[in-house]
Formats: sequence, structure tokens, C-alpha cells
Amino acid sequence: MNVGVIVFPGSNCDHDCRHVFQDVLGQSVRMIWHKETSLAGIDAVILPGGFSYGDYLRTGAIARFSPVMGAVKAFAKDGGAVIGICNGFQILLEAGLLPGAMLRNRSLHFICKDVHVKVENAATAFTEACESGQVLKIPVAHADGNYYTDPVTLAAMQANAQIVLRYCTPEGKVTPEANPNGSLDNIAGIINPEGNVLGMMPHPERCAEDVLGNRDGKLIFLSLLKAMKVKV
Repeated sequence: MNVGVIVFPGSNCDHDCRHVFQDVLGQSVRMIWHKETSLAGIDAVILPGGFSYGDYLRTGAIARFSPVMGAVKAFAKDGGAVIGICNGFQILLEAGLLPGAMLRNRSLHFICKDVHVKVENAATAFTEACESGQVLKIPVAHADGNYYTDPVTLAAMQANAQIVLRYCTPEGKVTPEANPNGSLDNIAGIINPEGNVLGMMPHPERCAEDVLGNRDGKLIFLSLLKAMKVKV
């Protein structure tokens, strides 16, 4: 599989994503500078975490206008698999590829720690290597991860099973105390109605191999390979 990792000015998890796909999973990876306008030959696109354009305006608000985003939108419209992680999720929201917006963390502080997320929908291209209700331990690192959307959109997302991951306790209970940033409905990850675009705040690339002490995040990437019928 040919994976394209988009690189914006300020991206800092792009090489982490490349390492997971290339060195851990044995796939071909192309680093794509944000000024490029073609995704020819790419099978899946990753928008990595970081601080695109320094977050000087609003997280993801400037990156959405990068030339490559036109190609990303066309790629997604044609059914291509897209994953946005942390800042990548914020960019997908700003670009209109996913519904909602990111607010400042409820605590008004940057959060960097392991959290637990519950797999609410295991029937997606990004979670099919998981079991329904499975709890994953994945780190977060963000200041603007407080997901919000309007009540009508939230109801539609719930009805369409677009909420894929929710913050929970280690035992899998979805509680206010388990919510690290104040996200509406404990939302940690969502997909678009077509199911080919995923946005998630936790960083699966930071826990995808034993040397890191945890490989729960690897399941997200294995799910994508499984969905695309790629052998590892």
C-alpha cells in the first residue's frame, strides 16, 4: 500500500507516522509537502499531528487553505481513506471534511498523557481490527481538543454511528471524569457519513510497537490495512 503523509509547516508527528507505516508495517510511504497538488498513486492519506502554521490563527484554520488540501478533498470525495490525527483532525474539521469544531481544552491547559478510549463502532475501515466496546490506551497531546458540534448534527452522528471513539475509564465506562478535554459526548474520534474519513485526537502512532510500552494504537493502522486487503 502507498501511504501519503501530508507535511505542513509545523507538523511534528509526520515522521512518527512514516515510521509506523514504513518500518513497523512494511508499507510504502511518501512524504507530501503541503504545496503539492497531486496525490497520484496514493492509497491512503494521513494528516499528522503538530502545530500547522504555528496555530497562530486557529488550529487548522490556515492549513485548510494549503494547496494540497484541494487534492485531499477530491481524494476523500472519491472514497479514498483519510486519517487526521490531532492537528490533522482539526484540519479536517476546518476543511469541512468532518462536522464540528475544536475548542480550547476545558482546563485551558495543554494536555499530554495516556488516556483510555472505547471503540464505539468496530465496523469501520479504521477499527475493524478491534472489538466493539474494546478499550484502548492511547496518548493525547493537545491544547485544543474540546470537540463541539450542534445538537442536530450530534444526533445525526449518533444515529449514523459516526462516533467511533469515546473517552472512558480503564474499565470502559464513559464518564465526565474520563474526559480529558471537555469534548461533547466524550468524543475522541469520528468518521464522515461515508466512512472513509477518520478524525481522532489521540495519537495511535505513539503507541504502535512494544518498544514504546504499548501497541494499542497499532490496531487503528492494522484496521486500515485489513480494510484495504493488505497483508502485513
